[in-house]
Amino acid sequence: MSRPARADLPFAGIDGCRGGWVIAQWDGGDHLQLFRRTRVEELFDAPDAPAIACVDMPIGLPETSEIGGREAERAVRPLLGGRQSSVFSVPARAAVMAGVGPGDERERFAAACAAALAHSSPPRKVSIQCFNLFPKIAELDELLLRRLELRDRLIECHPEVSFRIMNGAPLDVAKKVKNRPHGPGLDLRIGLLARAGVPVDLLHAKTATALRAGLDDLVDACACAVTAKRVLEGKALRFPDPPARDAFGLPVAISA
Repeated sequence: MSRPARADLPFAGIDGCRGGWVIAQWDGGDHLQLFRRTRVEELFDAPDAPAIACVDMPIGLPETSEIGGREAERAVRPLLGGRQSSVFSVPARAAVMAGVGPGDERERFAAACAAALAHSSPPRKVSIQCFNLFPKIAELDELLLRRLELRDRLIECHPEVSFRIMNGAPLDVAKKVKNRPHGPGLDLRIGLLARAGVPVDLLHAKTATALRAGLDDLVDACACAVTAKRVLEGKALRFPDPPARDAFGLPVAISA
């Protein structure tokens, strides 16, 4: 979906989808644009690049994966009540990098599991669901290691944590059930976005189909945009605060 260049849409939320990323770029008021990009870097190279973008993907990888994941994951899970399983534990950098690149998928998965076993305490493999996210995790990692100026502009968040902050309490209904869209959960979250001031008239199945994404991807991208606004306004919470740092100096924290 094409869009005109705008210089007054300072907040962006980014959510991964099949073949790329869904982006919700917002002015904090009545103007919201939904589009997709193949790579996140394209967003920052555009003339209307946002001041702050929050992304639903891990930033900062551990050298050794521990039970419960990074401190960031362990810090936010207790906030989510029955939705804690939506926060997965991030594996070690070696496992992520072993699982990306050319070659047979089965061989890359085996290599990722072997690296995970060697770099986790206690030793454990990675799930196929987590493995499928490795290309996007690696994309962000490479971008932030190469473009240091983006480290304060591209920030990790988690939509369920963002919605929990908007709601003031854990959400008691999922947006997907058995990997299928769940209407009551989506409606609840769209209502929270509306209360936060986000224009929600585009959040429907027709827009999702046009963007080759799921409606849940659009909803999550908008939640990330709300967090981006909170970051720029100095109102966001960080878990932990101050952030930890990985071996390359990348911040490790979930903002909400």
